[in-house]
Amino acid sequence: MITVLLVLHLFVTLALIGVVLLQRSEGGGLGVGSSQGMGSFMGGRGTANLLTRSTAILGAAFFALALTLALLTKGASQQNRSILDGPAPITAPAAPALPSLPSVPTN
Repeated sequence: MITVLLVLHLFVTLALIGVVLLQRSEGGGLGVGSSQGMGSFMGGRGTANLLTRSTAILGAAFFALALTLALLTKGASQQNRSILDGPAPITAPAAPALPSLPSVPTN
């Protein structure tokens, strides 16, 4: 189940990247989404609406899949536990070394 969702997430990610790159930016960018590149299929306005709607749908699918994968794999692995979760190791404190006193001669 997780593998299928992960592969679907990868496809949605690649499609989202492609759709974003097709859009015409203010500075020109790739500009593939303009009416010159599409021929008589759609006008410039229709292409912009289609790409904007596709971006919104793919973005929503990306976030939904990311949240679903995060919730499904929340408790799957105990090996990657945080070091803050476990109890602290018990160690005995080091005993301080007492200085030896010089022997006093008795008279």
